Amino acid sequence: MKIALMDSGIGLLAAAAAVRRLRPDADLVLSSDPDGMPWGPRTADDLTARALAVAEAAAAHRPDALIVACNTASVHALPTIRARLEPGIPVIGTVPAIKPAAAGAGPVAIWATPATTGSPYQRDLIERFASGVDVTEVPCPGLADAVQYADERAIDETIAAAAALTPPGVRAVVLGCTHYELVAERIRAAVQQPQLPPLVLHGSAGAVAAQALRRIGAGPGTDGGTAPGLTVLLSGREEPLPREALTYAEGRLLAAVSPAL
Repeated sequence: MKIALMDSGIGLLAAAAAVRRLRPDADLVLSSDPDGMPWGPRTADDLTARALAVAEAAAAHRPDALIVACNTASVHALPTIRARLEPGIPVIGTVPAIKPAAAGAGPVAIWATPATTGSPYQRDLIERFASGVDVTEVPCPGLADAVQYADERAIDETIAAAAALTPPGVRAVVLGCTHYELVAERIRAAVQQPQLPPLVLHGSAGAVAAQALRRIGAGPGTDGGTAPGLTVLLSGREEPLPREALTYAEGRLLAAVSPAL
């Protein structure tokens, strides 16, 4: 089995690690675009062209499925990617976990990039799945870039800025950018109020990993006895896993079970 994942940068690590945990035997292809990121400020047409190139680089490795592990690309480029690759390769998009967050008790905050915050796409999800729920949209300028480059000071500063915009009574935070899942516990620590029950964080990595397996008719599995493969494509070039990826537990997990690295 081979599962490909794509993103502008290392935000795909969270979903890749989720796939690895579900199927330790699966080969993975990680395709990103460090030459073109960040994608958020680009026009929709430009972003779609970049995302399609990243998807086609992954598709050249003949995966069984492709996960678009990027909220921005899922908003703007998913129909184009599906039109190009399906039905030969099932394509699974990423949707912010607003629905499960809204199903819990208490107010919800949605942390997202400035380009996504307030967008018609996100507002539609709120209207469809969180009508009647107290929802605060929190823009997080610079956080995805800080995570991408493992800039510890910038991560602390951008999380603190977003936490200051988050109402103190929230019970759940939707991580509306895949990069944010790599620093989920730091977000929890910044937002958690000592007098309140534990904050619930809602990411998308586990859901998209499970959906990818369902789309190809597979379920969770066990170690197949041979080391799974890991192919890393950086703007189409096959290279080692970026050094910054090893800053995060998800990156270290992938490297640890892929001896070629």
